[in-house]
Parts: sequence; structure tokens; C-alpha cells
Amino acid sequence: MGLVEILLLFAVMTALALVPSTSVALVVARSSTAGFLNGGAVAAGIVVGDLIFVCLAVLGMAALAEAMGSVFLMLRYLAGAYLIWFGISLIRSKPASKLEPPGQSVSTLSASFLSGLVLTLGDVKAILFYASLFPAFVDLATITASEVAIIVVLTVVAVGGVKLGYAYLATKIVSSAKAFRGRRSLKATAGGLKVL
Repeated sequence: MGLVEILLLFAVMTALALVPSTSVALVVARSSTAGFLNGGAVAAGIVVGDLIFVCLAVLGMAALAEAMGSVFLMLRYLAGAYLIWFGISLIRSKPASKLEPPGQSVSTLSASFLSGLVLTLGDVKAILFYASLFPAFVDLATITASEVAIIVVLTVVAVGGVKLGYAYLATKIVSSAKAFRGRRSLKATAGGLKVL
């Protein structure tokens, strides 16, 4: 893997992470409702899911996905069910008296992490990228340990950096909207969009 391939892979991973998707929606929703740490935990789950796909790609993901097709399908449905549940929770939630995020418990952070992980493992876009487009950048037949380490760093920086950026922006928007009176309708709209 040369410098050109590394830069191209980084650019593609960053662009795909920037594209609005269910993972972006989950990061933004968790950040805006539960605080930056929860958004960061979701981002960490997404990165770990991507790293699992990197490992699977290196080990032959296409063959594994074909052999375990029903497991990937089940993860996709679990991720969809979580988004529906989260959307309904947003619709039904009562407005808080303050916009300050609640205290960050370990269980909330671990739930945020797991939601990001499950969502990524069921994400068709991620599966298609790592099964078909990823091998265009990396020769999986001759990959070395140092190249795997470079790919891990690229994944953490590109995907994690973008998702943390979304989490930061979401918390900033929420903190600047303290005087906004239409917050309940905004939460209902966001919840409705998640259900769709």
C-alpha cells in the first residue's frame, strides 16, 4: 500500500462517514438528547464495528458474509428495530425543564456504545464497502501487519473523527437552543424521521 492508496482510502472513508446516514442520525440523536459523552460512545461503537469489518475483509469477508448471510440480515433488522424504538422514545418523551444533559452513567454509555456497534454491523453500506470497494484500495492477498495497522489508524481517525465532529456539533446546537420554545415539536419530528 503506497501513499496514494492510503490517502485515497482515507478520503473515501471520510466521505462515507460524512454522508448523512442512520449512523450519523444516531450519533446526533444521542448527543443532543443525552450529551456529548453518549454521542462519543456511539461513535466508538461505530468505529469498533468498522474495525470488525476491516478484520473480516482481511480474513475474507465476502466468503464469510455468504456463509453467515442470515446473521448479517438479523443484525440489520436489530439495528432497524433499535432506531424505531429510539424514534418512538423521542416522540413520547416529556420536555425537560432544562436542556442540560443528564448524568452519564456507565449503563447509558455502554448502551450508546452497543447501539453504535449493532447499527454498524447491520449497515448495508458498511458491508458493501468492506466487501466490495475496500479490496480496490488494499490487496488483501498480500497485506502485511503494518498495512493492517495503517488501516486501523485510518479507520479510527476518518470514521471516529467525523462521528465525533457530528456529536460535538449536535451538543453545540442543543446548548445554543436553550431559549427555543418549539423543542417538543422538534423532538417529535426527529423521532418520526427515525421511525421512517
